[in-house]
Amino acid sequence: MNKSIYIAVLIICCYACKKEKQVEVEVKPDALTSFVNTFIGTDGPGNTYPGATVPFGMVQLSPDHGIPGWDRISGYFYPDSIISGFSHTHLSGTGAGDMYDILVMPTNSRSSKKIKENNFKPFSRFSHDNETASPGYYSVMLSDFGIHAEVTATRRTGIHQYTFPKDSLSQIHIDLGYSLNWDKPTETHFNIVDDTTIEGYRLSKGWARDQRLYFVIKLSKPFKSYTLLSEGERVESPITGVNTQLILDYSTAEQEKIVLKTGLSTASIDGAYKSIQSETPGFNFEDIKAEADDVWNKQLQKIKIETDDVEKKTIFYTMMYQSMLAPTLLSDLNGDYKGANDSIMSAQGYDRYDTFSLWDTYRAAHPLHTILHPERVSSMINSLLAHYNETGLLPVWSMQGNETNMMIGYHAVPVIVDAYFKGVKNFDAELAFEACKQSAMDDSRQIDDYMTYGYVPIDDDHENWSVSKTLEYAYDDWCIAQFAKDLGKEVDYKYFSARANNWKNIYDSKSTFMRPKYKDGKFIEHFIPKEYTPYFCESNAWQYVWSVPQDVEGLIDTIGRETAFETKLDSMFSYYPLANDKLPIFSTGMIGQYAHGNEPSHHVGYLYNYIGKPWKTQEKVREILETQYKNAPNGHCGNEDCGQMSSWYIFSSLGFYPVNPAQGVYSFGSPLFDKATLNLENGNTFTVLAENNSKANKYIQSITLNGTAIKQSYITHKTIMEGGELIFVMGDQPNKNDAFVMAPSSQVFN
Repeated sequence: MNKSIYIAVLIICCYACKKEKQVEVEVKPDALTSFVNTFIGTDGPGNTYPGATVPFGMVQLSPDHGIPGWDRISGYFYPDSIISGFSHTHLSGTGAGDMYDILVMPTNSRSSKKIKENNFKPFSRFSHDNETASPGYYSVMLSDFGIHAEVTATRRTGIHQYTFPKDSLSQIHIDLGYSLNWDKPTETHFNIVDDTTIEGYRLSKGWARDQRLYFVIKLSKPFKSYTLLSEGERVESPITGVNTQLILDYSTAEQEKIVLKTGLSTASIDGAYKSIQSETPGFNFEDIKAEADDVWNKQLQKIKIETDDVEKKTIFYTMMYQSMLAPTLLSDLNGDYKGANDSIMSAQGYDRYDTFSLWDTYRAAHPLHTILHPERVSSMINSLLAHYNETGLLPVWSMQGNETNMMIGYHAVPVIVDAYFKGVKNFDAELAFEACKQSAMDDSRQIDDYMTYGYVPIDDDHENWSVSKTLEYAYDDWCIAQFAKDLGKEVDYKYFSARANNWKNIYDSKSTFMRPKYKDGKFIEHFIPKEYTPYFCESNAWQYVWSVPQDVEGLIDTIGRETAFETKLDSMFSYYPLANDKLPIFSTGMIGQYAHGNEPSHHVGYLYNYIGKPWKTQEKVREILETQYKNAPNGHCGNEDCGQMSSWYIFSSLGFYPVNPAQGVYSFGSPLFDKATLNLENGNTFTVLAENNSKANKYIQSITLNGTAIKQSYITHKTIMEGGELIFVMGDQPNKNDAFVMAPSSQVFN
């Protein structure tokens, strides 16, 4: 550190109607963590958390305000002004209020204020002026107590360091009864082993119905006494109850530091002991913090960008950081974990991951992982297959060893098929195909109706989502068909290829939209495409009409190849909602009817490439990059969604994006940076250069791949992984003279 060169760059993050956040970026040679602003997304609809974690780690140790509500789904909301403690698990950027396990809060005699809003828990006010964070680290001054709180993490342990003022009544509160939003404890347990060791567990239900977290806490200083509470009554150790708390008593000298380490396991207390013993054997907080920073820096080095724009560089590396917050580690060092069958299972030869937000992340996050983290992707695929072995189906939206059945589709399928065609190793392809096929033939979630009618019909369910389900199922079926074809399963190939065309069964030529349909084959009578109805999943007909990534050419032919498709696509970006239109909470990041704040729109800007108008894709992609992401707490225009929103930015700023996520093809957009170098795990490097690049020069004039001029609007995954150099020459006027060809959307490139 003492050999590093520090350049303080003051970044003023201005955002509407909120206090300005000043982010000091310390730029150190090769320390890309300096460019990460973990507060991006903590205001507005982003729903991110600013606390400490490592890439894809089990621990997300972050501050909680302790106040429920949509804005505080991640436990933290930037405009708030109190902290009620630091809990060890959080979800990144979702709409689900769950987790918040094992709340720890230091206090002393300086304050005993209680408020109803946080359920009368101890709390302290804080100021953003006395709050800092970086990858793997969070720090804040708890002003009511004069206690400086710092947290960091390893893969399976959370580490707290509290610097106390002099006080004979200093305390550390450990609250297993604490819950927020959807989360509720069902059984908790404390056992005081000795004056520096505490063990226990917290069982809870919420979005995930059966969550189990076992823990061991080690303290650097023995406590002098303790109070153990169950339902507010004093009890003796050990205690098993629902609402249990432990208060540790200390006398502290001025500026005395106490370190608390929490080892976690979803399988056993023994696993939690092993987590601490292996990952944090000592109490040197600074060393552990530095190790977390090194781990993050190593991952961020996988893409080196060159730009003079510090704001954009900060956004880029924050998006890289956020793309690695999920999926999260589920298994212990010995492989044990809580399985989706509610039994203790063991992952041998791979790490078991969970937190698979697949409706979101199959689109860009998982394709990004196949480029940057193929070795880890192997464990992710084996984790999906483990879920299949445990339940008989692939996960829909799984977390903490549970199926939540949130959202739609069987989108583990494109994730598996994409990995298969990209050569990800060490998983059983035959088992994977079996899992994909079985998940597509199940009778749940209206798949039975889908198989019977060739579409999902309207029913009385308040979230029927019939149109969206039909389109999402049809895409997944295309993926299964390609998988079957490559494995020589001709009957399955033909069957699922036919199902992949089911999108045509809900296309209404009169309205030129995908339209809800009754079981008798008639379209719904009342139909206004911009309305948000129960037949579209978090979207409307404008946003879902483009959801045929497996057959873009067929969609173009169906809508109208000459000018109709282009006109409709233009209208998508120009037909803005009226002031009196009722927009749901997820309709954000609006450019016309295009909603960048939600996933179904994410590929739409790239569709101009398929009609020979790549300059329009370049315009739209640059507009989205420039307007929908900011280096500010409200820098996300919608839920970050476990890496999807950030992965869109990473891909698009590099100059390409996977319109069909399982195809192995990336469609060109408009590169944002002068130079980007991908340092691949296979040892190769792939470099993207944008010559004459500027805000005005957003149009591609020519493209050279490995020294050869090309006339195509795409690059394959295989080409990237082989290493090489892609050069875009940019200009301020569209190049309408060259015919840049787009790869057929239905062809797999492996």
